Amino acid sequence: MTLPILLIMFYGSPLSARQMPVEGKASYYADHFVGKRTASGVPYDRNKMTAAHQTLPFGTKVRVTNLSNGREVIVTINDRGPFVKGRIIDVSRAAAQKLDFIKQGITDVSIAVVETGDM
Repeated sequence: MTLPILLIMFYGSPLSARQMPVEGKASYYADHFVGKRTASGVPYDRNKMTAAHQTLPFGTKVRVTNLSNGREVIVTINDRGPFVKGRIIDVSRAAAQKLDFIKQGITDVSIAVVETGDM
């Protein structure tokens, strides 16, 4: 067996990030995270269009669609999480405002990779 095949067997298909859309729950970062370092090393800025995902590479751009109202945003993955069962993405406050779920705190979403990151 060659090395690339072994890596695919161990890590999964290199196309796994493109096997979306995926539906689940989204939440957004609380304000007390402002300025704290994300897993990528960049400080959290509530005004940027960013998000946390458990496995997608940093720098990946994801389309997030609020299934209750059809609103969409594109966010860049720069952190890891969410670590709450049933949640598939944590978005910045700016993204949550555009998706219109600030009052609810959590909403049903669909996420799809637009551009895969390399970090």
